[in-house]
Amino acid sequence: MSMENRWRGEVGVVIDGQTHRMRLTLGALAELEEDLAEPSLMALVQRFESGGFSTRDVLALLCAGLRGGGVQMDPDALGQAEIEGGPMRAAHAAAELLARAFAVQQ
Repeated sequence: MSMENRWRGEVGVVIDGQTHRMRLTLGALAELEEDLAEPSLMALVQRFESGGFSTRDVLALLCAGLRGGGVQMDPDALGQAEIEGGPMRAAHAAAELLARAFAVQQ
């Protein structure tokens, strides 16, 4: 995904053959918190770090990242789409989104 800008927190993903740049904006993070009914995003980060995340978490993160990148896609549509690299790539991209959203840039 050579078009992504890591410094902006972008993560690239190919959905149905089309490359998208995802990023977690402040608005996308707020929606994500509400969608997943988490008391804080740090609780979600901890779920990913411990490997205790669900498929719903992955879909919600990817949808939030897509919205932050300017693409509207609901979890049902994304669940039916073909993500290049399959479920493991989807989970990796979701984890990358979280990591880059909270990375301290120097």
